Amino acid sequence: MNFQWYPGHMTKAKRQMQEDIKLIDLVIELVDARIPQSSRNPDIDELGKNKFRLILMNKADLADPECSKEWSRYFKDKGFSVIQLDARSKNGMKEVTNAILSACSEKIERDRKKGIKNRPVRAMVVGIPNVGKSTFINSYAGKACAKTGNKPGVTKGKQWIRFGKNVELLDTPGILWPKFEDQKVGLRLALIGSINDEILNTDELALELIHFLKESYPGLLAERYGIDESKKDVEILSDVAMNRKCLGKGGEVDYSKAAALMIDDFRSGRLGRITLENGT
Repeated sequence: MNFQWYPGHMTKAKRQMQEDIKLIDLVIELVDARIPQSSRNPDIDELGKNKFRLILMNKADLADPECSKEWSRYFKDKGFSVIQLDARSKNGMKEVTNAILSACSEKIERDRKKGIKNRPVRAMVVGIPNVGKSTFINSYAGKACAKTGNKPGVTKGKQWIRFGKNVELLDTPGILWPKFEDQKVGLRLALIGSINDEILNTDELALELIHFLKESYPGLLAERYGIDESKKDVEILSDVAMNRKCLGKGGEVDYSKAAALMIDDFRSGRLGRITLENGT
């Protein structure tokens, strides 16, 4: 399966971000804690060079906690400030303001020496589609001030949001990059929902998920679906369909329905806390 999705509005959004970066002090990059590296747009490092950097590992409640610790260490070793959070439940949100002010402490001190007081830190919130940027901003603000949605591409234009006296955030649309050099990256992005489901083959996607889980989380499929994990991937999908009554006319196995069920179970966390990439 070849993964690629780069709608026209993403080109425009990237150009706008290149303009707006001149206005800001800090780049806050949201990544999905289940795929911390694969959910980083490689263009962001170039875009945000010479800026303070903060990585928010969102959806940490869905990720393998041991893997998240390793990834946090990895990013910190690269010089980033890092926070694990779950924007929906606001878990980890209290640390964000302190991290922003700490990351920009040099800038704040320079302003103070120049006699500039109470000038807010201006931060740009960036990330690929569906990592939870708008949910983060709404949770951080305590009110719905940014549009949210459970599908990629909801945020189309830019908007500034002020938080007290200290911080101003610029929300930006989620942008991918034009070509995935490694199709495993595309696969992981498809599994977490950052690529439009309408262009994907969900049957193949579910088979890839089954293959990964058998290798990296043995016993999980057997426990969740009551199936024999020693079978071939396609037979496992068939057994899941039978056990979960994903059947068509005449009692035939509906592979697509079972595939969609499994992918939804993974995305929602019903399969457990899973990280799709472990190597740092």
